[in-house]
Amino acid sequence: MRLIDDYARGDTGIPADTLWALESHLETCAPCRARLAASVTTEAPAVAALVDTVRAGLQPHLDAAVRAPSRRYRPRWLPAWTTPVVAPWLAMTVTVTLLALLLAAVGAPAVLGTASPALLLAPVLPLCAVAAAWSRTLDPAHELTASTPRAGLPLMLRRTIAVLAVVLPALLVEGRLTGTTTAAQWLLPSLAFTSTALALGSVIGVTRAATGLVAAWAVVVAAPAWGTDEIPVVLAPDRLPLWGTLLVLGTGTVIARRHAYSAL
Repeated sequence: MRLIDDYARGDTGIPADTLWALESHLETCAPCRARLAASVTTEAPAVAALVDTVRAGLQPHLDAAVRAPSRRYRPRWLPAWTTPVVAPWLAMTVTVTLLALLLAAVGAPAVLGTASPALLLAPVLPLCAVAAAWSRTLDPAHELTASTPRAGLPLMLRRTIAVLAVVLPALLVEGRLTGTTTAAQWLLPSLAFTSTALALGSVIGVTRAATGLVAAWAVVVAAPAWGTDEIPVVLAPDRLPLWGTLLVLGTGTVIARRHAYSAL
């Protein structure tokens, strides 16, 4: 009771560890909270009067407030793997994949030697959602998330895996349905681009890195290939070892600079 009275008066002489222990106890002990309420009335009448004044002003609004509808169940593990801001980007990525599927079905010849829209888009499609998975601008809770112990590379990799788990199956189904692309033509470049975006992200930020890679691919590779309707040289089967090398280099850079992501 003496400690509660000192706490009610706002005594600054309470040791920090004792103060922390008291506040933690008050969170779970209703009888002690009742003692604290009574102590505030006797030991700090000015605080009690202020609380009563605020309560009297808020009570009419609280009585008229409409109870918020209960939220639907959401798995507790979901925030550790993704963020709500990624959902629109994932939906956009899947939509673009479906549009590429439609274009490939109605317009692109299903023979080797021609580039389908799906093949031109597949290597960089995951980057759109990856950029949003760790974006300071798009995520309103970015600062809160970045201050958690699990922030940095572990959380970034979780969100990247969540993005790939949605995008890659959609691309695989698209290739199966149209027959215009094989998994080997786009899967390795897609993974290489993702690892490169994460590697460059340790220096300039993942969002900037992913945006820059998408723009470079569109200008240097996709646009010229779209005009000539030929498979880009960089996606030819004999270029797969180069994509594998880029994937290994990107992964190695991410591991070597794993501590830089916490600072970002």
